[in-house]
Amino acid sequence: MIIKVPSIACEVCGETITKAIKNVDAQAEVTVNVADKTVSVVTGAVESEIKNAIINCGHTC
Repeated sequence: MIIKVPSIACEVCGETITKAIKNVDAQAEVTVNVADKTVSVVTGAVESEIKNAIINCGHTC
């Protein structure tokens, strides 16, 4: 899934989001594109769980 995250500003934001997603699914493959402000996630978790993780770590999606 690809999720638009307009609040991504830097690589540290990407690391924070990646850690939050990995807390939901440790096996998730996460790719953050800071320039496009997107997060690509390959996971067994449902989209709402991933979005909640992003929101709970202080970002918007």
